[in-house]
Amino acid sequence: MKRNLLAAVGCLFGCWISAQSGVSGELKTEYIPFSSYIRPEDSVKTNSKSNFKRADLNLSIPLSMKKDSSGRVKAWSVLLSGSYVKMTHKDYEKQLFPDQMLNAQAGLQHLRPLGKKWSMMMTASVGIYTDLEQISSDDILGQGGVLFIRHFNPNLALGAGPVLTTAFGVPMILPWIYFDWKTNGKVKFNINFPEGMEAGYLVSDRFVLKAVVNLSGMTVERKKDGKSMLLGYQQITAGIRPEIKLNDKLSLSFTGGTALLRSFNENDRKIKSIFKDKKMADPKFASTFYAAVSLRWNMP
Repeated sequence: MKRNLLAAVGCLFGCWISAQSGVSGELKTEYIPFSSYIRPEDSVKTNSKSNFKRADLNLSIPLSMKKDSSGRVKAWSVLLSGSYVKMTHKDYEKQLFPDQMLNAQAGLQHLRPLGKKWSMMMTASVGIYTDLEQISSDDILGQGGVLFIRHFNPNLALGAGPVLTTAFGVPMILPWIYFDWKTNGKVKFNINFPEGMEAGYLVSDRFVLKAVVNLSGMTVERKKDGKSMLLGYQQITAGIRPEIKLNDKLSLSFTGGTALLRSFNENDRKIKSIFKDKKMADPKFASTFYAAVSLRWNMP
């Protein structure tokens, strides 16, 4: 469960780590066809199957931005994001997983320099994390944190700091690490922990061909035997991504590849749940095809 929560917070830190002068955002859709459910008791691939369809929308709206004498940015931004998942399940004896999942949140981000080599980013958000079966105050979770970032050069940054989450019912502080590395030239490598990594070849000024590996997840609150539980979903995907720059403001990308891992885990809302040893593996699904389409924009 801790891994999934950090992936969710990573969306806040990773997606908007650089200040933008105008409204920036991304609209993304993903599709994973039916694949076999692997039960955790004995790791047997069953005849039960589930698919996965997701739509994501992320927006960063700047409130103010100033540059100091050295060109370093001080900025305030509003962050809006939403993820909706639709799953269809076949041949299960009983329903194990939700048909729908929704994560929607609004937050505030502040980025400022701390000297020549350091900067600080503060983020706070509140949102709804639900399976849409029964929406209540238990579905509302808050999170935020402070990240101190060391800029070694324009292409390498390392950051760390505390993240505060209320996912376990009481405020809890978790550690967070941010790492971003990229190269210049025709061949580009980019590692952005915890979101993933990519290697790309610049075919032209408007076309890049990339090999990518990405980690993403969802968190939803749902009722089980009258108790409030947190259900986490994680996926790791890998594939080839052609990216086309339509103009100075818009870019379009297509990804085709493999869903290497899709798994669920469930815990009650107690702090000790993230530290307890598991008696069996998490329920997961067999690897299968993965496809995604993404439209990004950055308005001046």
